[in-house]
Amino acid sequence: MKNNIKINRVIKGYSQEELANLVNVSRQTINALEAGKYVPSTVLSLKISRILEKSIEELFELEDSDL
Repeated sequence: MKNNIKINRVIKGYSQEELANLVNVSRQTINALEAGKYVPSTVLSLKISRILEKSIEELFELEDSDL
């Protein structure tokens, strides 16, 4: 699953640590998300989308291999 978390996090001025604290996960989790190595739960996806003020569709994109 592709995502646009990093670019939107940077635009908002958050470090990985700051975003992690806001959504109650570790910095390593945010790092894994941004690297595409971890698919977040629905709850975590919603938390991130609210903090970054973007819709789920603006943050996450399914790849053909995900279908």
